[in-house]
Amino acid sequence: MTARRLFRARRAAVTSAAAVTAALLVAACGTDGADTHAEHGSVPSASASPSASAPGTVEKGGHNAADVAFAQGMIPHHRQAVAMSVMARERASAPEVKELAAAIEKAQGPEIRTLSGWLTSWGEPVPAEDAAGHSGHDGHGEATASAGTTGAGGMAGMMTEQEMDDLEKSSGKAFDTAFLKLMVKHHEGAVAMARTERQQGAHQPAKAMADDIIASQSAEITRMNGLLGSGG
Repeated sequence: MTARRLFRARRAAVTSAAAVTAALLVAACGTDGADTHAEHGSVPSASASPSASAPGTVEKGGHNAADVAFAQGMIPHHRQAVAMSVMARERASAPEVKELAAAIEKAQGPEIRTLSGWLTSWGEPVPAEDAAGHSGHDGHGEATASAGTTGAGGMAGMMTEQEMDDLEKSSGKAFDTAFLKLMVKHHEGAVAMARTERQQGAHQPAKAMADDIIASQSAEITRMNGLLGSGG
């Protein structure tokens, strides 16, 4: 009897120990699972971080070299058109020419300021004021005089120093005719530059301005050719 009781006591102890061991194992597995889930949970958030910042990296300021070239080329181009338009205030004789010149001055002045602001925000140099004048563009003007709207250097349609001087010395009907002919060429150059920006640029506001230039200056080219055809 004593031996049997001892055996039963030992078996109960073993059973109890096994139960405790099993409970410990279950608890350990639960902890490991929680840790594992936590680790798995942290992986997606870590891997999601690079993709979240990717758009900022891709944008890179939202502009490219074509946008810079467009702004730096269009500023002196617009400045020269404004200078030609200012001449028309006193030298033009036809009301239609005066009205057209005033519209060009009104549209392109603000665009010059916008283009300059973009370049400044991009850390790029803004063309100097004298870049719109007579100096520094003789080569471009001479090239485009024979090449139409396919001038080199992104400055298609720019007037030569001689052309600007001759225009400034003229008046009346002679001024009207010279102004219209030169401005048609000037506008054709601007439209060509704007089309390049539309194809190669990345800055959406610049591309929108290019659209406006193409639309407005193409319409003005048609209008100016019509005035030339009717005798100016």
